[in-house]
Amino acid sequence: MDVNAIRKQFPILDQNVNGQPLVYLDSSATSQKPLAVIEAVENYYKFHNSNVHRGVHTLGTRATDQYEGAREKVRNFINAESTSQVIFTRGTTTSINTVAYSYARNNLTEGDEILITPMEHHSNIIPWQQAVKATGATLKYLPLQENGTISLDDVKEAITNKTKIVAIMHVSNVLGTINPIKEIAQIAHQNGAVMLVDGAQGIPHLKVDVQDLDCDFYAFSGHKMCGPTGIGVLYGKKQLLEEMEPVEFGGEMIDFVNLYDSTWKELPWKFEGGTPIIAGAIGLGAAIDFLTEIGLENIEKHESELASYALQQLRTIDGLTIYGPKERAGLVTFNLDDVHPHDTATVLDAEGIAVRAGHHCAQPLMRWLDVSSTARASFYLYNTKEEIDRLVEGLNKTKEYFGDVF
Repeated sequence: MDVNAIRKQFPILDQNVNGQPLVYLDSSATSQKPLAVIEAVENYYKFHNSNVHRGVHTLGTRATDQYEGAREKVRNFINAESTSQVIFTRGTTTSINTVAYSYARNNLTEGDEILITPMEHHSNIIPWQQAVKATGATLKYLPLQENGTISLDDVKEAITNKTKIVAIMHVSNVLGTINPIKEIAQIAHQNGAVMLVDGAQGIPHLKVDVQDLDCDFYAFSGHKMCGPTGIGVLYGKKQLLEEMEPVEFGGEMIDFVNLYDSTWKELPWKFEGGTPIIAGAIGLGAAIDFLTEIGLENIEKHESELASYALQQLRTIDGLTIYGPKERAGLVTFNLDDVHPHDTATVLDAEGIAVRAGHHCAQPLMRWLDVSSTARASFYLYNTKEEIDRLVEGLNKTKEYFGDVF
């Protein structure tokens, strides 16, 4: 994998920030976009802009072909059986909410349980909080090991015949933990529960095969995998999706409307009310082509090497605490003693280094870690070891600066 050649495909990386060459280490929040994606969206608006599924004119046909072609690219990328299982949404949050409203609220009763973990992103906590309030079910948390991983023994103990839904992230956006989704899904199914996976941090970095994982739902966003913002996917097993009701009503998702009742289109369109995110889907399709050409296996290997190198180099900094397990995805979350993460990020930004600081939409996990917030450096296919060296230099400058202040 030629990282220098890859970097040339990302025009945003070729700039100075605060007088320094940009080091972008915030891909877990959103990835940068390659020229292929930018041009795909631009070309749609320049040459093919039209609504889909409605018109018989040439532009409408082109737009529909590209939009549905993107759906086929997603299907192949995640190895779904059918495009009918690929629903375009606004992102991971919308995908999870769709399941929480349409499936959970119609299938849960008092005494049922939903199992999640303290490491979840708020998008995989709040929808379930609302679902149990509406149904009388109970929200249950799986304990974490000291290093922020999941024990399958704990999973076997926590999942019972009361468990109806298990909802767990594929990769932690704070700890970098890669969860054993396939094994958890097997245990869930043995007890009659369905398994939803928050794949927002998984699918950009790992080869995902939804049939091999045997998850019932898999949710992800385009903007974290080199695609545009505002587009995401909900994958679901066909039988479950067919039993679920739409959550948005209007144009596009109907079959027939009379004065007092209506019927819905077949999958996947019954969940795609209104004019869909056409350019976003086309851009996501281009991102999938881009990632597929490079190879997810190569991306995963590169990020693993970066994470190992980052852990090694960051451990040379006295007073720096690193959170999460040794084996992790391509991110490192940390704090400097006596320095607020926002201050750390501000000093790093002055050096042209972009990292994330805050609670990362994971406040329960922050409390589990006994901190209010952390700083996070996250890596992707365009990052280099030299950029990690810049990060270490920037953190040492941060220490010196606040040492002088105090």
